[in-house]
Amino acid sequence: MGPSPWIARWAPLVSNGAVVLDVAAGGGRHCRLFAARGHRVVAVDRDVSALAGPDAAEIVPADLEDGSPWPLAGRRFGAVVVTNYLHRPLWPALLAALEPGGVLLYETFMIGNERFGKPSNPAFLLRDGELLDVARDGDLSVIAYEALMVSDPRPAMVQRIAARRP
Repeated sequence: MGPSPWIARWAPLVSNGAVVLDVAAGGGRHCRLFAARGHRVVAVDRDVSALAGPDAAEIVPADLEDGSPWPLAGRRFGAVVVTNYLHRPLWPALLAALEPGGVLLYETFMIGNERFGKPSNPAFLLRDGELLDVARDGDLSVIAYEALMVSDPRPAMVQRIAARRP
């Protein structure tokens, strides 16, 4: 699977040479995207066995939901990328990880997705405007935001945001 069109569209916002954090990196599709753009990438996920990131990627195995401390405390990144993942307790750490000028690229499922399948549990679905609230609470400047139904690769309700730390 290739990179999310949303992430690819806004990837040019990330400053040249910035280190990119890919949260819940999965198979590494966004690691490869940013590495191809010349960025160093740090990929974090619970199961890194499927992570096919570039050789230059720093792989951090970590369960982000078990209550353990944030594995990258004190580190700052030029971009934080999250797709198809929601664990609200991480938001303070993700926002704190953005350096000045850093970009948050976030895309995941929202309320309404339950009619299309998984995830259907409201705990794993964004509420209306929730990513805008996260950006506002994190003092980020919103560059683009969407809340809509997509149809590729399957129908889904998603919210997505591109925002920058001033």
